[in-house]
Amino acid sequence: MQVRRKVSFPEFNHYNYALKYFIEQGMEAQYIMAPPMTVRTMERGAKNSPDFVCTPFKSTLGSMMDALEAGADTIIMTMGLCRLGYYGELQEQILRDMGYNFDMINFAEYSTGRKRDYLKALKRINPRMNMAKMTKALTDAVKMVEYLDDAESIYYKNCGFEKNKGSYGKLRKKFLAAMETASSRKDIDRAYSLFKKYAAEIPLDKPENPLRVGFIGEFLTVMDPFSNLHVEQKMADMGVEVHRYMNVTNRMLRYKGDNLAVETAEYCEYEMGPTSTANIWGAKHYAEKGFDGIVHIKSAGCTPEIDIMPVLQNISADYKIPVLYLTYDSQTSDTGLDTRLEAFYDMISMRKKVIL
Repeated sequence: MQVRRKVSFPEFNHYNYALKYFIEQGMEAQYIMAPPMTVRTMERGAKNSPDFVCTPFKSTLGSMMDALEAGADTIIMTMGLCRLGYYGELQEQILRDMGYNFDMINFAEYSTGRKRDYLKALKRINPRMNMAKMTKALTDAVKMVEYLDDAESIYYKNCGFEKNKGSYGKLRKKFLAAMETASSRKDIDRAYSLFKKYAAEIPLDKPENPLRVGFIGEFLTVMDPFSNLHVEQKMADMGVEVHRYMNVTNRMLRYKGDNLAVETAEYCEYEMGPTSTANIWGAKHYAEKGFDGIVHIKSAGCTPEIDIMPVLQNISADYKIPVLYLTYDSQTSDTGLDTRLEAFYDMISMRKKVIL
């Protein structure tokens, strides 16, 4: 008799819902949702990490510990184009040294360029997996990711202007709950359709020309609310229309790297890292569209994002658009962040009044 694996992945925004769907519906294994990250998660991760690793290493390590203690026996780790590609191997060794007993499926070990090698990793989850069922579940999960990203975009563009405070938050909470419990493509499509329908009906008190801020930054930190201390929500609550190009859909499912490289050629001749071209393009795009400001988010020690900062300064100078640089580590606090956001808001608000 085959024993069902209990699979988990470090918490990453709401993308775990799509992975849960794929594991349970496509791989016929049990998915253990990593508990929501807390200060304790980060503290434990940081305590057991090497000193000079980037912050996402610490948060994901802590989240793995939480997941294993929640009952997972198998941890999945992704590959990456920067130091992320080394996370899995090192984190596995750290966890084993701490006494955890588990199986690690590290996709970095299977990134040979041949798609069939990824099947070897999946067969470790379920050696008897049904290819047709797996493929359909993967297609559904990809669509769920697109829906999650689109819903999040709609939310942050509008939640700061709702007439009845909390309306968007309640709707979003129902949408995410439906995604978490979805067991079919019909469930996924219905949840998204209902979100779009009811979101369009929420009364807004939105000025004709609201403050607009574009967020760019390092892949995990800019997307994950815990990692960035809910910076997008904080800015939206000030009455700002928040935009963010960097998400899984745009970076992994619809990425047009060559086109973006052409459009940013005046600012960078070479690719500088996993998210560099996309973020430079994003900054230029926001500047050309007349946005009021740009927020650049990175984790401490993220070399690719450090490298693009001079480029962002050039874009800022050429288009006369302010850029706020935020760096996060395991010690970053809400107090310091709130002060900087308030000052940035005051600046772009006064600047807009002068320009208009």
